[in-house]
Amino acid sequence: MNHSDHHTDTPHDQDADGHHHHDHASHADQAGHAGVSWAMAMKATLHCLTGCAIGEILGMVIGTALGWGNVPTMVVAIVLAFLFGYSFTLFAVRRAGLDLRSAVKVALAADTVSIAVMELVDNAIVALTPGAMEAQLSDGLFWSALLGGFAIAFLITTPVNRWMIGRGKGHAVVHAYH
Repeated sequence: MNHSDHHTDTPHDQDADGHHHHDHASHADQAGHAGVSWAMAMKATLHCLTGCAIGEILGMVIGTALGWGNVPTMVVAIVLAFLFGYSFTLFAVRRAGLDLRSAVKVALAADTVSIAVMELVDNAIVALTPGAMEAQLSDGLFWSALLGGFAIAFLITTPVNRWMIGRGKGHAVVHAYH
């Protein structure tokens, strides 16, 4: 393929100083990122955290109540975190009028990275906190590790969400339906 057919040196491709600009998408991304407020990113992360926390706590309660070991309890907690995280977005975009298939696509696009980062960080904190995996629901250590994990996950996931929203991804796809 002859790339010279696609990149001619027209005045449009040059700035006032004669510098060439072919990568317009990266400039748009930089401008978009600058326009995304931290408040918007925090709101998106809090939305994600709410669903994750409900699912994860419910999973921990179920696994502990049934006497399951750490691995099956964490698996069910993570699955429920994704389920609740997606369902919050799914409910909102369905209420805005999207059909179920389109709403599922929006929820997957909006929340997958955010929930994955949130779950990775939170579960790593719990797993690395000495004694937290053996603690019971009635133990303060269990709750402090879990809530501390959520707080740290929020701090790490917020910049990720800001970056994604600035590029038209993540929660940015949901904003069209608000």
